[in-house]
Amino acid sequence: MPSSLAHSHVTLSPAQKARKINMDADLYGTFAEIGAGQETVRHFFRAGGASQTIAKAMSAYDKDFSNAIYGKEPGNRFVCESRLRNMLRHEYGLMVERLSRKDHPTKKFFTFANTVATSTLERPHSGHGWIGVRFQTGPDRPTSDVIIHVRLHDPDISLQQETLGVMGTNLLYGCLFQHLDPQEIMTSLYDNVSRHVIEVDMIQMNGPDFAQVDNRLLSLQLVKRGYTDAVIFGPDGQNLQASEALYKKNILTIRGSFRPVTKVNIDMIMNGYNMFIKENRVDRSNLQVLFEITLNNLQADTGSVDEKDFIDRADILCSLGQTVLISNYQQYYKLVEYFSRYTKARMGLIMGVNNLIEVFDEKYYRDLNGGMLEAFGILFTRDLKIYVYPSKPTADVPLMTTENMPVHPRLKPLYDYLLYNKRIVDIESFDPTVLHIFSQKVLAMIREGRDNWEELVPPYVDNMIKDNRLFGYRPKGEVSGVPKVEAKA
Repeated sequence: MPSSLAHSHVTLSPAQKARKINMDADLYGTFAEIGAGQETVRHFFRAGGASQTIAKAMSAYDKDFSNAIYGKEPGNRFVCESRLRNMLRHEYGLMVERLSRKDHPTKKFFTFANTVATSTLERPHSGHGWIGVRFQTGPDRPTSDVIIHVRLHDPDISLQQETLGVMGTNLLYGCLFQHLDPQEIMTSLYDNVSRHVIEVDMIQMNGPDFAQVDNRLLSLQLVKRGYTDAVIFGPDGQNLQASEALYKKNILTIRGSFRPVTKVNIDMIMNGYNMFIKENRVDRSNLQVLFEITLNNLQADTGSVDEKDFIDRADILCSLGQTVLISNYQQYYKLVEYFSRYTKARMGLIMGVNNLIEVFDEKYYRDLNGGMLEAFGILFTRDLKIYVYPSKPTADVPLMTTENMPVHPRLKPLYDYLLYNKRIVDIESFDPTVLHIFSQKVLAMIREGRDNWEELVPPYVDNMIKDNRLFGYRPKGEVSGVPKVEAKA
């Protein structure tokens, strides 16, 4: 992601952005907006000079008309990523088909599209939508796409519509004038928009103009910038929208630093998974496993996020076929509350016994009016089960499980109640030979060039670390990245 282009951000109003696009004689495109009115294109009509920029503006508001134009989506959904992509494909295709290049030799075509559902009186915080742009950066250039998903938080529906129009204008302006700097596109999304009223929880930049962009870093940026609290990307590295990935699914999550993934991480997830799929209310064919890394975990060493270190971890998890969740939820109850937006099915958390000790530490809930009981109300009024992995860091320390875990006497009745009702259960079929492994220790061994760290990570992970020089790994005899040269006699 280019950093050399960084500069102080200049905020323009929606009218100024629309006017600049309209006044550029080489920009020509179409607007297609479903739901929430023609909110984006309205800025361009009002700015003046729209006739030389807008080839067409439309809204296939009726569902049957929409399906007739763009095709029917799975489940007959209208506010979904596949509908947005079909809108971009169809509308841009019409541009190319109907406008002769002989008549428009210098034009750079674009298509703006969105499909949005605002909140309703029955569901006041349910508003969300997909917004996207397909565009050229030169008359003979292939197209690139930028797609975002937004959640609407303003209780006033008319204000939701206004916000959508501003953000849509920001996105189109960013694509057409800031495509050389993806960071600037992201910054300008919130020009004249409050982060409290609209949340961007997914972004993708694809195409030749973004060939050097890693969409996983864009996901990380969304959380770092406070645009959203959680993002998901799949094994292929592509960003996923939470409602698409988690809707009505059983969710099983393990939290860790995964720096690097170790044999103990794999033992935890395998044994926790085997217990979870045996539960009555778990459908194995409708299960999403997530490896969660918190922003706090990403800032462990320096207090800031090292993007190279993040990608190192992500590369390994993706190579193991895992889906990754990056979140700003330090407390587990916030994570469960997030999942509950999308599913009522049974959820599972896999955690080490030391993490469970922290869950029962009252100091983490001082910001809540109801304190720890409020947090536990959120946790256990959901269909949630916690699978606890034991601890035995050294041979001379007794094995710690839920049976002998230290709990404050005041909280013991609550703890015993959850144990009795099997909302908290031990992972019993664990591998005792891996309990001494800790990611921090393995990371230190890799960085210091010590031997035998390979035995502490899963098969193939050691080769990935060596081949790609992850986590500061350097082959023997190499100092500061320079191969050692033997002196000649």
